[in-house]
Amino acid sequence: MTATTRTEITDNLDQLLQIFPPQLGEAIAQHPEKDTMIEVVMDLGRLPEARFPTGAQFLGDRPITREDLAYSVQNVGLFSGDNRAGIERTLHRISAIRNRQGDIIGLTCRVGRAVFGTIGLIHDLVETGQSILLLGRPGVGKTTALREITRVLADDLQKRVVIIDTSNEIAGDGDIPHPAIGRARRMQVAHPELQHQVMIEAVENHTPEVIVIDEIGTELEALAARTIAERGVQLVGTAHGNQIENLIKNPTLSDLIGGIQAVTLGDDEARRRGSQKTVLERKAPPTFEIAVEMWERQRWAIHTDVATTVDQRLRGLEPQPEVRMVNGEGEVEIVQAAVVPQPKRPKTPVNPPIQLQGWRSSGRMQPVPTTPTTAFDQLLEQSLDFEEEFGEKERFPGPNGEEFPVYVYSYGIGRSQLEEAIERLNVPVVITRDMTGADVVLALRSQVKNHTKLRQIAKARQVPIHVVKASTLPQITKALRRMLDMDDYDSPEAMDLRLFSHNGSDDELEALEEARLAVEQIVIPKGQPVELLPRSSKVRKMQHELVEHYRLQSDSFGEEPNRRLRIYPA
Repeated sequence: MTATTRTEITDNLDQLLQIFPPQLGEAIAQHPEKDTMIEVVMDLGRLPEARFPTGAQFLGDRPITREDLAYSVQNVGLFSGDNRAGIERTLHRISAIRNRQGDIIGLTCRVGRAVFGTIGLIHDLVETGQSILLLGRPGVGKTTALREITRVLADDLQKRVVIIDTSNEIAGDGDIPHPAIGRARRMQVAHPELQHQVMIEAVENHTPEVIVIDEIGTELEALAARTIAERGVQLVGTAHGNQIENLIKNPTLSDLIGGIQAVTLGDDEARRRGSQKTVLERKAPPTFEIAVEMWERQRWAIHTDVATTVDQRLRGLEPQPEVRMVNGEGEVEIVQAAVVPQPKRPKTPVNPPIQLQGWRSSGRMQPVPTTPTTAFDQLLEQSLDFEEEFGEKERFPGPNGEEFPVYVYSYGIGRSQLEEAIERLNVPVVITRDMTGADVVLALRSQVKNHTKLRQIAKARQVPIHVVKASTLPQITKALRRMLDMDDYDSPEAMDLRLFSHNGSDDELEALEEARLAVEQIVIPKGQPVELLPRSSKVRKMQHELVEHYRLQSDSFGEEPNRRLRIYPA
């Protein structure tokens, strides 16, 4: 890949010089390297300092005084909650350092530049419509690249772009955004801790095709980013970290690259991998499909498949991303093509080697490639990234004025079992894969207990969560009945014993019918305990589930083969 990229720089440096005391402003204006200046530092009692890509230089021999700081503060806008201010209609950023009393004792005046043409390195990736995450150390140009990506998406690709501008660093200070962002719209954030709420608000209120976010730094912001991506909106953002490995080790932001969880492997799988039985694996598809590590201003490493990169990292492999740079002629060159590393073979087997026979011993059976190259793997990847297009809900009134059908989002529960329960109960319930269109969340208790993000989303959207103890047909049926207020034990149609039977045999149905009659004719109306006939442990388990459906307690007692169930009144 060889392309020519031309850059055009707009920095409004004259407006920045006006905020400095006259003597300091004149020293900066006469400096031969002012066009490449990164920032100016003013600390009380110290010499003013200008920082350049080549190093820092002092500006004069007179230390900064409180009067100098007061002069500069008066010439900039108000400082927000994150101690940042700006100059209206420019991209410059002024950050304050305060003492314990809240007085400003230092200023960092960052030169904001709109560099047109700076994203020639990844222009082809921007056009794909996939979400892109930029990583890199401070000062490497992440925000500058983000600003140019915004303009290209809004002007060149004619997309609806909304910027979540927490510190007014992308589009400049003031109510009118800087021309560097083109036709893109900008939403300001009143308080930095509310950035995640503004992100969701942008999607719900302004129908964007692209959301641009600078500095994703909290778990709520990472969760909001995933919610936005799951709605089919392209994300372009930056995060705190230099490389993908930093995000893997950061539990707060690991959700951006799919999240990390510890899993226990079986003996055969651990032996095949040559690893320990407890390993780290990726939990879900990444929020960002593409990651760009900005090593230098004109030298970037491109991870075009973040999922594969994370999986390789967790298995102890060293990913070899595609490295691009701009040469002396302004052309974009690929200096290193992406390489897929092969898994390392274990030096010593975990268990004694197995004697292979047949095709395995002859060497004619070849291992399946670890990368998703087969047609089946491609279909699998597409299915994981599937998003249900959720249109207008179809509604009709129920017998008591309810709105039917009820749209249920299931988490940790087998879809086939849920469909079977709905079919047997014949209830107006629709399963949806999009939580944004759900009326109720039906989740496995063990899964939702430690899944704070699911609870947060449900709470934010005011969607109730119904939990089941086990992903079994009786438990799911009980939850659906509770969800629809169908717990009517006096109705003969309220109980279908097949829901509690495993294979529907006559013995199982007979035992369940015995338990049902005991509950409905003796335990509930007369308040007396009842002992059932001796049954096998498998059948007793079905009877326990049936009794639990009536919200009663039961115990097994006696010795095999005479062990039986005892049902207690409420």
